[in-house]
This record gives sequence, C-alpha cells and structure tokens, in this order.
Amino acid sequence: MPSRVISPAGSARHLASIAIVFLDVLPPLVWLGYVLALALPLAASVAIERVDRQLPFLARFGLLAALLVASLLFVPGVVTSMPTVPTGSIIVAVTLGGPIAAIVGRFAAGRLENRRTGLAVGGGSFLAVLGAAFLGSSVGLAALPATILTSVSLVPAAAYVLVVAIDRPGRRIGLLLPAVVFGGALLGAVVVDAMNFAGPNSWIDWGFLTGVHNSSSAAAAGFYPVIGGSIILMVIVAVLAFPLGVGTAVYLEEYAPDNRFTRIIDVNISNLAGVPSVVYGLLGLGLFITYLGESPGTALVGGATLGLLILPIVIISAREAIRSVPDSMRQASYGMGATRWQTVKNVVLPEAFPGILTGTILAIGRAIGETAPLVVVGLPSVIYSLPTDLSSSVGAMPMQIYAWASLYAGPGFYNSAVPAGVVVLLVVLLAMNSVAIALRNRYQREN
Repeated sequence: MPSRVISPAGSARHLASIAIVFLDVLPPLVWLGYVLALALPLAASVAIERVDRQLPFLARFGLLAALLVASLLFVPGVVTSMPTVPTGSIIVAVTLGGPIAAIVGRFAAGRLENRRTGLAVGGGSFLAVLGAAFLGSSVGLAALPATILTSVSLVPAAAYVLVVAIDRPGRRIGLLLPAVVFGGALLGAVVVDAMNFAGPNSWIDWGFLTGVHNSSSAAAAGFYPVIGGSIILMVIVAVLAFPLGVGTAVYLEEYAPDNRFTRIIDVNISNLAGVPSVVYGLLGLGLFITYLGESPGTALVGGATLGLLILPIVIISAREAIRSVPDSMRQASYGMGATRWQTVKNVVLPEAFPGILTGTILAIGRAIGETAPLVVVGLPSVIYSLPTDLSSSVGAMPMQIYAWASLYAGPGFYNSAVPAGVVVLLVVLLAMNSVAIALRNRYQREN
C-alpha cells in the first residue's frame, strides 16, 4: 500500500475549516437536522433494496427523490423546533465523531486483519470523542472545539500511530519525527512555565486566528473572518474551474479535430495563462458586475473572477496529464469494444487524475494569494463576519494584509499584524502545495 504524507499545516487548515462550519456557518442543531434529513432517504434506499429488488428504477428513483425533498424541507425545521435537544458537543460527537470512529475502526481491522481489534479501536475512539465533549473544559477548551479537535485530528492520528506501531515495524522510525516535535514543544512549554521565562510573544495565537479586525489597535487585530472568507472563495473557485477546465481539456485532447480553429484555441489558452491577474479583475468587473448586474464584493463575484484566473492553468495542466496517457491504453480499450466516452471515463481520466489534481491544487494555491483581481471587483478590505450566502460580502487574507499595510499603516501593524497575516497565508499556501505533492505521490504509486 502507498504511504501517506501527512502535512501538519494542511491538517491544521482542514481542522480550521471544519471548526468554522460548526462554530459559525452551520450550528450543530441545524447540522443534526440535515444529517437526519439525508439519513432517512438513505435508510429507505437500503430497505427497498433488501425488501423488493424488482421495483422499477424509475419508481425507485421517484420515491427516493420525493422522500429526499420532503426530508430536506421538513426534518431540519422539526429538529430545530424540538423543546429538548442535546448539547452541541454531544450532537457533533455522535454525528461527526461516530462515523469517524467507525472509519478508524474499519481501518484498524483491515490493516491488522483482526475484527475484534478493529471494534476495540472504533469503540475506544468513540469513547474518546465523548470524553472530549464532557471533559474539554478541563484542558482549557470549550466542549464543542474539543470535540471537533478530537474527532478530526486526535482520533485518526492516534489510530494511524497504533497501526504503524503494531503492524509495520519498518515504519516505526517514521514516528520519531512527530514524537520529537510534539514532545519537544510540550517539554519547552513546561520548562518555560516552570522557569517563568519571559520570551517574545507570538502574534499568531488563538486570539489572532479567531478574532476580528480592530482598527484601533494592532494588538486586537484578528484574522478569522478572512480565513473563512478565503476558504469559501476557494470552494467556489474549485467548483467553477475544475469541471469546466477538465471538460475543456478532455474535449480538446480526445474529441476536437486538429484544424486551424483548435490551433487558434490552443494558442489563446496558452496566452491567457500568462495574462496579469489584474486583467482578470477587469474581466470580472465587466462581465459579472457591469453586464450581469451582480453586486461588487460578493463571494460569488470574487470566486468567479478567481475561477477565470486559474481556468487556463487548469486546462493546460489537465491537457498535459491527459496527453501523457499512453495511446496503447486507448487502443486496447477500443479493441475490447469500448466506446470513446467509455475509454475516456474508465481509462484516460483515472490514469491522468494525479496530474490533473496536482495542477488544479497548485492553481488554486495561486488564486488564494491574489490581491489585484479582488481589488478591482470591489471586495472589502476589512470585513467583520463571514458571508451568509453567495450574494454577501466576503473578505480574503491578501485583502486584509493589504489593508493593514496601507489603510492602517503604523508601527503596530507593520511589526505585528502584517507579518502574522503573511505567515498564516504562507502556511496555507505551503499546505496546499504539500497536499498536491502527497496526492501525486500516492496516485503514482497506485498506478
């Protein structure tokens, strides 16, 4: 099996994304409503499959679609209006920690080839999540953040360490580095606290990552709304650019004829990849705001503009990945009677997927650090909350850093908030690059 590269920066970023979902975007009770609303059609599908397998496809599809729509319309409202509900930490422990504990237990059972051990690991993981929900305050964390931290970070990491320690003697040495880093940090914190050492204060702390901007003092500056805003923008960018870019690459490589028109398209796509980013800001201003009448500075406009920025890069990287697939694999698929689309879907795209995914992640890494297009389409320099929908104003990390360095210029911001913001932005960029490298290595070994 291929080894997995675990990036601490990437893990921290993903943990922050999940924490944002439950702390601000989707309250635990609303999350519970949607989980139950999706669980009912899933349970109905399993029941139908077991009771009556002869039910026509259209009848089954219509029944499940109607049940899904009804569940989404009524179940969340019923759940949120219940007079007595569990606490948010218990809801997250059951609906998020429970499935993760089940996955961890299955992983351990498969690796160790022992079902009882897998059940023990899964049960222990779930008990650890429940313990965090009840005992999080004893370690200085609120119950909900402690539950999220245990579910998505501590439990999977502990299970992986356990499996490696038991089943993979040759890889135990790889656990030495994280053990030294974690143990050294813990020992350093204990020594500093015991000796009352007054060292330099770091500006990147929990208050900086979870606070909001305060124009009166750099010491009260916060980065939380723009971290969440950047994550939302990148989700929009990925949703818009990935399918369109990959679809365009598939058409140009597998379907389009080799004529003057397609050669002109090739040249223009290559030229668009080198156009300065501010030009894409002007394109977004003219297309989305002037022509389509969208409000400036919204999440949709910012994400769509950045999507246009990376679209040529996604197309080029996807085409190169598709072009690298040996033609003999296509001919073998045709020889077995497959159609062109079946060949593309089952042979070409799986083989080219590592290169496509790597190019897309690196392109998104470029988009997350852009400032000029966001300035042109009117994203606010300072924002105090996360957007509630796609038509709400959204902030981004580069815009906040730009505001601190220009609008609020002063020794306090220059020497503290701006460097701290740049470090956070660089950590996110390095995390995305490390994820791209890990995915590429993994899929290359599998292939």
